[in-house]
Amino acid sequence: MTAYSSTSLTRPHDEALIAGVCAGLARRFGMKPTTMRILFLVSCLLPGPQFVVYLVLWVLIPKS
Repeated sequence: MTAYSSTSLTRPHDEALIAGVCAGLARRFGMKPTTMRILFLVSCLLPGPQFVVYLVLWVLIPKS
């Protein structure tokens, strides 16, 4: 079993598909990146600023 937990929030370049935001959040919260990506896609079915939040996180979260 691989440990995905980390103490800091960064965007990993080795697990990134687009910008690494979902992979970084998954690593920070101890989840698999695929699970976080699926949660993000499902959340896009709900009304709200999901894409705006993703873009803001892309800018704010540093690369690792």
